[in-house]
Amino acid sequence: MAISNKATFSVSASGIQPRKQPLSAIIKAGLIAGTLDILAAFVSYMIKTGKNPLPILNFIASGVVGKEEAYAGSNRVPMQVLGLLLHFLIATIFAAIFYYAWPVIRLVSKNWIVTGLLYGILVWLAMNLVVVPLSSTPVMKHTTSGIITGMLILMVFVGLPIAWVISRYRATA
Repeated sequence: MAISNKATFSVSASGIQPRKQPLSAIIKAGLIAGTLDILAAFVSYMIKTGKNPLPILNFIASGVVGKEEAYAGSNRVPMQVLGLLLHFLIATIFAAIFYYAWPVIRLVSKNWIVTGLLYGILVWLAMNLVVVPLSSTPVMKHTTSGIITGMLILMVFVGLPIAWVISRYRATA
């Protein structure tokens, strides 16, 4: 399946106008946010522990396959690939949610920066209170500094990029 960036056309009272497809904006926002988020997680982990951050990807994969399978010796690399794919899928889903919620969000806030920062908090809450607890990932202990760091990462590296891309796209759509 080829993804086209071509505009489609719709007829309105004012004539024929181009209408962009949302998929390109959603994928772009998901890729940018996913890349920034995983890089921030890797750097944060390396600063805190001084260790290789790739097991973060095993942790993500464990949400689907369980801890034993995700960290098994011979399966480490395939599980890291799975974890990375799942990470980008989740980022793209959050971008899609933001895209489709945009009409309501726009009524509440005209400032994409404030909106993005608040969306990052909502993403943190959704991930830590719903997604991770419902998955098969190992139980994590939350420290105050860990909560603050995680929330700030999601605010700056997920919420802001998603809000920026989608607000720009929606302004021209």
